[in-house]
Amino acid sequence: MYKIYSFLLAAIIGCELTLGIVVAPTLFNGGEILADSLPEYGHFEGGLLMGQIFYKFNYALFCVSVVSILFELVGLFDKNISFNVRFSRFCLSLIVVFCAGLFVFYFTDFILEAQSIQETKTQEFQSIHDASEYVFKIILIAQSVLFFLPKVKSKG
Repeated sequence: MYKIYSFLLAAIIGCELTLGIVVAPTLFNGGEILADSLPEYGHFEGGLLMGQIFYKFNYALFCVSVVSILFELVGLFDKNISFNVRFSRFCLSLIVVFCAGLFVFYFTDFILEAQSIQETKTQEFQSIHDASEYVFKIILIAQSVLFFLPKVKSKG
């Protein structure tokens, strides 16, 4: 069961890295790439596409986050692993599920709503968007630490 959980964590981390490093820069700079063939494509259109990608990605993110918190909750009662490790892993998974909930149910909804009424040039939109990026980075860091944090056996 732990291998499946580790696989899910690795897969979602890979997706997050791909979205942040490859997909977002490509979509947001698409106007430069498609300048000759699609001159009306700009930053706003890239944001619309990115919003839809995140809307679909959110299902996977939240499901893996819930699996993580459930797995680590069960792991709290594993007496073969030191309490410090069990508690640390649980706290990290709690951070992940809380931040994922914020990202999925607050930030993405706000951004998609603002895009639908074309209110993306406001200071409020920019501050919410920036906050969503920070939360996404917190999720990625917490999941990565959770993935690499070993399950250390208790002594004795």
